[in-house]
Parts: sequence; C-alpha cells; structure tokens
Amino acid sequence: MEYLPAPAAPAQGHILCCQCGVPIPPNPANMCVGCLRAQVDITEGIPKQGTVHFCKQCERYLQPPGTWIQCALESRELLALCLKKIKASLSKVRLIDAGFIWTEPHSKRLKLKLTVQKEVINGAVLQQVFVVEYVVQSQMCEDCHRIEAKDFWKAVVQVRQKTVHKKTFYYLEQLILKHRLHQNTLRIKEIHDGLDFYYSSKQHAQKMVDFLQCTVPSRSKSSQRLISHDIHSNVYNYKSTFSVEIVPICKDNVVCLSPKLAQSLGNMSQICVCIRVTSTIHLIDPRTLQIAEIDGNTYWRHPFNSLFHPKQLEEFIIMDINRVHEKKKGAGAGARSNKHTLAEAWVRKTSELDTDHQYFCCTHLGHILNPGDLVLGFDLANCNLNDEFANKMNPQHIPDVVLIKKSYDRSKRQRRRNWKLKELERDREATDTDDERQYQDFLEDLEEDETIRKNVNIYRNADIPVESDTDDDGAPRISLAEMLEDLHISQDATGGEGAEMLT
Repeated sequence: MEYLPAPAAPAQGHILCCQCGVPIPPNPANMCVGCLRAQVDITEGIPKQGTVHFCKQCERYLQPPGTWIQCALESRELLALCLKKIKASLSKVRLIDAGFIWTEPHSKRLKLKLTVQKEVINGAVLQQVFVVEYVVQSQMCEDCHRIEAKDFWKAVVQVRQKTVHKKTFYYLEQLILKHRLHQNTLRIKEIHDGLDFYYSSKQHAQKMVDFLQCTVPSRSKSSQRLISHDIHSNVYNYKSTFSVEIVPICKDNVVCLSPKLAQSLGNMSQICVCIRVTSTIHLIDPRTLQIAEIDGNTYWRHPFNSLFHPKQLEEFIIMDINRVHEKKKGAGAGARSNKHTLAEAWVRKTSELDTDHQYFCCTHLGHILNPGDLVLGFDLANCNLNDEFANKMNPQHIPDVVLIKKSYDRSKRQRRRNWKLKELERDREATDTDDERQYQDFLEDLEEDETIRKNVNIYRNADIPVESDTDDDGAPRISLAEMLEDLHISQDATGGEGAEMLT
C-alpha cells in the first residue's frame, strides 16, 4: 500500500488565507495583503490628477479662491497648497506621509507620493502608497494683469524741488536704495523737476511720504480721486496722490535770511552759505563761523531763496590769506563750527589776471586754502541781487565775494575715483550733459563731506586700480575702509554653461 504525504501544516500561530490558502499571521479579515488589496482599494475616490495655476510674471501660485502666494519648488508651502486641493477626499483615510517625487523644473508637472491608512474588513488596517500628479497651468494674476493693462497704480508720490540742480534727488536716491524703500514701487518716473513713485496700495505710498519728511526738509499734501463704486457691496475704489515739496535750497547755495529769522538764530548774518542739506538745512556765516540748523517747519514759516545758481560760480585765485584765530562773539551769538577755520583773504578773478583788481573777503575755508590756490565763489559786488531781503540790507553788510569751495582738477578726480554708486531703475525723459555735470558735482560732494557719506552705500569699483599718492594734488578722496564690496549672485545655482558648482 502506498501512502501519500500529508499537506504541510501551517506554522505555529499562522492561519491559511481564505482566498488563496497562503499561511499568514492571523488578522480580522483572514486574508493576505494581496487578496485584501484585490478586494478593497482604500484610495478609491481620491483624485490621482489635478491642476495648479502659476503666474509667470510674479512667480506665484494660486491658492483658491483668490489668494496668490510665493512658493519655492518642493517647499512645504507648495506641498500644503497641493494637499488642500484633495483635502476633502483625504478625509476618509488617514494621511501618514507626503512628499514630492523629483520632476524636471520645466516639465510643468508636480508629483506627490502619498501614504495613507484605512480600516477595512472586520477592523483590519490597510496601508497603501500612491502618486498624485499635478499639471502646472499658466494664469496671470490680477496684480500682473493691471500692470500689463497700464492702469495698475493705486497711489502716486510726486516729489518736487524748485531748483535747477538735482543734488538733493541724487542724495535722496541713495537713501532710498540704502533703506530698500524702492521694493514696493511699481514704477519710478523721472521728470524735469522731480520724481514720481507709483504704488499698488495707499499704505506703501504713505510710508514713502513719512520717510521723505524724516529725511529731507519738506511739506506734503494729499488728494484722492474716485475711480469706481460698487453700490451692492458699498466698495469705493480711489486713486491717491501725495505731493511732496522739498525746500528749494541745495548744498553750496548762498542765501539771504529774513532779519527776523537771522535774529532768532543767534543774531547771525543774513548772508549765509548752505554747507549741507540732510533732515535740516545747515547754514554757516562765513564772517563769524556761526552755524545754525533750520528744519522744514521753520523754513516754510520764514522762507528764503538762493541768491545764485551753480552755473554762476566763478573761479578766483588766492593772493593772500590770514587765519583769524580769535573772533569776539557778538551779543546772543550761537554756536560756532569746529570743522572750519575763519580767515581773511585777498582774491582775484582768474578772468581778470591782466588787471590789478582784487577783492577782500572773509571765508570759512581757512583750513584748506593757501596762497596760489584756486577757489570757486560768487561775486556779489558786480551783480544785481534780485532778492526781497538782500535789497533791503545795508550795502556795507553785503560782502563783495563769498567763497564756496576749493577747486581741483575734475578730470583727474574722475580718473582716480575707484568707487561707484548704485542707481534706481526709472523711466527717464531725456538726459543731457548738464545732468552728467550735476551728477559729478554730487560725487565730489560725497568725497568732500564725511557727514553725508555716512548715509550712502559706496561700492568699490574693481575696474579702476588704486593709484599711488605721488601725484596727489590734495583733493579729498574716500578711503577703502568706507567702501562696500559689490556682491553679484549667479541666478543658476548649478553653475550653468560649464561653470563650477556653487557650494
């Protein structure tokens, strides 16, 4: 008699699957994993494909219903945005893990690998991994649509100054760059007497106005125009305009103060020189070195004008100069400058060297002037002063010449200038040679005045080598310690076109 072998008994503690008979550990469904998955699909009802909208202009993703958010590829923010699109379907299962599967950045595809769990037959818990693919579709957001339609701004700040020189605007441009206030601007337009800053919201424009009033002496006024009105939701759409007027005084201007204002500033002379303009107007009396500061409110209560414009500067040569070490203070006199030296000088115009005509004047530049130096100044003796306060002054109190600054070789200063400034991106009307000359004047002012220089980011220009001081003519220069390195960051982090990878 032949005996057949008995079927293999299941291992200790195992049972046979009720579908295929494979030994398995006991579970409530009495099925193996393969048979259980064949019977039940826990991902049923969860969409395996979706759509994500992306704006190419501002590089933001749409978060329904109408919010656009900035997300980097494979970031937590983008993962949350994708999961929200299938949030309702995921409510029937428990999400265990979620992550991105790498795709080509230009493929317009986002793939999510999800791991979910769900309780199935007789309390058995089944875990499954699946992939959801999103197609990235391009859609222009409302903000970019307004920009393309050229009707996008909600507020504009119009900055104006009634002068022929743009020194104040060059200084203002550097302050805006340093404090990064240009980031919220939609557009910057340059016109002949100022700048226009356009914004998408009134709050950003108001922030710029507050900054200007703290930076330069100015006054402002605002207005608004109704664009549209929704009678159902009671929503008003306005366009706001802020007008900011900067005081018409620049550095190196000669001004004539009103008698009342001069008396309130410590009985200083009415004829003064503006040595700088920051948040206040800094004046100095060239006869006594007395200094004063005038803020915007004081100026608009007692306004005064510049007697000359920069094109009227004349070149003089120092024939003789004597430093005045002690000068008796007048009654009620204010503070004096410690950075300047009072001197009495005899000067002659370089255009009148064939004559013996000389001029006597007091100057605040005694610390840098020597016989034979060239100096720029204004001739008050041979001009018609068309000024309300100057015409009422005693002629004996009006100096013949007011010296402004020492003259250096401009071409040599430009050649050895091993630093540069950044500029705002703006729409220009038209540039001429006069604008370039005014910009060079501003650069020279930075070299000569350390106080203004502290508020400006100055970058080293590696294209111009540092010259030796053997041919130095004494012109002011900016030290390397005051310069910043201009940082350039490559847009391709993988070092495109055969470059080395950035680490």
